[in-house]
Amino acid sequence: MAKKKEPAVSLVSAIEAKSKNAHTQSLDLSFNEILDMKKAGEIDISPDFQRLFVWSEGARSRFIESLLLEMPIPPIYVVEEDDGKYLLIDGLQRISSYLHLRGELEALHLETPVKKGDRLMLQDCDIVPELNGKTFEDLGTALQIRLKRSFVRVEIVRKGSNAHFKYHMFKRLNTGGATLSTQQIRNCTIRLLNPKFIDFIDDLSKEKNFKICVESLTYQQNLDAFDKELILRFFSFKNNRAAFKHDVGDFMTEYMEYVSDPDGPGMEYDHEKNVFLKTFQILGETLAEYAFGYQNKKKPTELTRAFGIYHYESLTLGLQKRLDNIDPKDKKLMASLNTLFKKIKLDRKFVGITTGGGRNSPGLLKERIKFVEDKIETLFK
Repeated sequence: MAKKKEPAVSLVSAIEAKSKNAHTQSLDLSFNEILDMKKAGEIDISPDFQRLFVWSEGARSRFIESLLLEMPIPPIYVVEEDDGKYLLIDGLQRISSYLHLRGELEALHLETPVKKGDRLMLQDCDIVPELNGKTFEDLGTALQIRLKRSFVRVEIVRKGSNAHFKYHMFKRLNTGGATLSTQQIRNCTIRLLNPKFIDFIDDLSKEKNFKICVESLTYQQNLDAFDKELILRFFSFKNNRAAFKHDVGDFMTEYMEYVSDPDGPGMEYDHEKNVFLKTFQILGETLAEYAFGYQNKKKPTELTRAFGIYHYESLTLGLQKRLDNIDPKDKKLMASLNTLFKKIKLDRKFVGITTGGGRNSPGLLKERIKFVEDKIETLFK
């Protein structure tokens, strides 16, 4: 049976109803005005958002070259906050490139960190190669003024706009960016809905035992906020595993949206923090940097320090059933857990269910967790 078509007038009404959630305004601002706003604290780049600045010095230089050649550039997007300040939600690469040229950028997360006062030396300009090797001071008054007066269209989502609209706007603008990790996008978009949960995750990512257990993560993984994604993964599976069907990325995003919804139930932050801290205290004081390592193929009786995502899920979630019965101050019990965890990781069956790809399914996840639960249970019989 064919699906009944919605009358056109109904579709128009539905769209108009949602459009009322947004109040927007367009302005043309010069890059020098944006620089002045940044210095005055009138435009904000949140810490998580700043970490998304990834353009190479060549890309930054070519953007400056484009401004000098007066090429058209895409608009930037900001959200007007309650105090009238702007929160940048799209346009970071362009603004940060200009700030670097003027010595006003701080991006310590880059492989070659940029400190305030460091000035971009142009390189890899391919239309006007004569620019290469030059800084802002080398350009001369005429070109300096041209750069200062270069305008960009600024699209403003005015204060009073619905939080859900702002959230989905950022998500649509940034989803698909090849240089952005999924968690980087989550970290920034969720702030427009409700910053409490992402601030909670950020705080937990700095906890000593967690950092010990995931110290084998690479520079790029940390840059991509994979450490924060692991914490989101823990809470998503711990609190909402029944909703997991297939795509773990969508599953985690939906959980984050659920607990961050200003109109939703939220979460019991104090309780969840205590659970997280105890989980990683146990792992940190037993296996430590080997917590999520796996069997060394060359030395089968030893563990690697490498990070295994299935080991992370299995151990952190497998502990939950008996978490209340484990006292980290009980040295005998902790020694037994340390021995048990190593046996689990070297067990042939466990190796089999935690090796290879294509294992993000509810059945295999349940099997991995239950394997750890059953082994831990033997300590309490």
